[in-house]
Amino acid sequence: MATAVKRREMFIGGEWVSGSGNASQEIINPATGEVIAEVPKGTEADVDRAVKAARKAYVEWFETVPKERSEMLLKLADAILADAEEMANIESANVGKPRALFLSDEMPPCVDNLRFFAGAARTLEGRAAGEYMRGYTSMIRREPIGVVRSPPGTIR
Repeated sequence: MATAVKRREMFIGGEWVSGSGNASQEIINPATGEVIAEVPKGTEADVDRAVKAARKAYVEWFETVPKERSEMLLKLADAILADAEEMANIESANVGKPRALFLSDEMPPCVDNLRFFAGAARTLEGRAAGEYMRGYTSMIRREPIGVVRSPPGTIR
């Protein structure tokens, strides 16, 4: 059974966009050797565009309160669970993993982790200061620090 090759885009700044370069990469189903998708190869300009979008989003995210962060994570968990079957099909074609294993071994912990951290976002407990190193006092400051970009040429 042949699969139609789907051209994918990058998700930057809340929208799907084409890459700034002309190069693309085929995604191959390892079980069949069939091309299942084509994705743009990101360029340094694409990274710059993504970092700019992330910095813009940071300003809004910084102001969110634990309740809002919790609700967003719960919505994400629900959305992932609602699309579990489609995600299993994609993962199976992408890496050759049996659908049943993806649904039983990967999906539940993924959703559970999001729901756990949704709850943790509303629970700001724990020791806030302490002497963890001789001569120094350490403090926890629960505040996002901003966008982090790896230097060019590094992979993370």
